[in-house]
Amino acid sequence: MAVLSLENVTYRYKNAQRAAVSGISCEFEEGKVYAVVGASGSGKSTFLSLLAGLDLPTEGTIRFQGDSLAELNLDRYRRESIFMIFQVFHLFPLLTVMENVCFPMELCGITPKDARPRAAKLLEAVGIREEQMKRFPSKLSGGERQRVAIARSLASNAKIILGDEPTGNLDGENTQNIMDILCELAHKKGYCVILVTHDMEVAEMADVSFRMKDGNFVS
Repeated sequence: MAVLSLENVTYRYKNAQRAAVSGISCEFEEGKVYAVVGASGSGKSTFLSLLAGLDLPTEGTIRFQGDSLAELNLDRYRRESIFMIFQVFHLFPLLTVMENVCFPMELCGITPKDARPRAAKLLEAVGIREEQMKRFPSKLSGGERQRVAIARSLASNAKIILGDEPTGNLDGENTQNIMDILCELAHKKGYCVILVTHDMEVAEMADVSFRMKDGNFVS
């Protein structure tokens, strides 16, 4: 069964003449990487906001594991079921790498004593060395900071990772490394990874890609 499904979803901003997202129906399954590719203004960021429950459709239905988002506790959905990674890494600059990954676990009631070994395993899994865990984010490269952001997303137990241009600030080598990590999370750990991007090379690395133009998926 699809972990997320959309049924004729349309979203129109207030007073806008044209819908930002128009009549989209599709499904997203665990164990796959999806890319939604399109130019600026195509509607892909609005589409991601809808998947994240930051906005609800003007028309149509989005379902998470069969239940309409409109009927769910959206705060809980965003806290427990999804995690977002961004082009800007959103790490806390005054916390170490280790503390950044421990933070969401401690918010969920996990003690620091239990959080630290789990955080260390997650960081090791994305290629962050032990000595790097003691550093502040400013001492890491862009690719390393994105790895930390991914490790922090895994700390939340969410099984859906939503990426908003997550490789947008990275060079070709680091883009490949981050995509390798995301593909491994999907294929070996069963995550559903959904990325929006303008980069066709990123889209080609995904299992499934959709091209978006003027709020619609086009062939």
